This record gives sequence, structure tokens and C-alpha cells, in this order.
Amino acid sequence: MIVVPVKEGENIERALKRFKRKFEKTGAVRELRARQAFEKPSVAKRKKMQKAIYVKQLQVAEE
Repeated sequence: MIVVPVKEGENIERALKRFKRKFEKTGAVRELRARQAFEKPSVAKRKKMQKAIYVKQLQVAEE
């Protein structure tokens, strides 16, 4: 569970922003979306490889 202590005199909006940032870093939303539909291991592996190739091409193009 994420705990964000609100300091004395701190704006609630600022505390809410810190909470949102911490929640996003946990990756809970990404995991929930990924679990909504089953993805075959072969499809997941293919996507991972395609992403790696894409990133590699970007790095080569940057040089």
C-alpha cells in the first residue's frame, strides 16, 4: 500500500501529485491492462523482439 504523509501546511494537491507519481512507478495500471486479455508467450516474445529491434535502429540512427 502506498503511503504519502501530508506535511504540516502542505497543499493537498501537492500530496495528491506525489501519490500519483508513486502509484505510476509501481506499474500497477500497466500490469492490470496487460492482464485483461491473455497473451500467448510466443506473441509476447515476438513483441519484445520487435521492440528491441526498433530501439536498436533508433540508437544506430542517432549515431
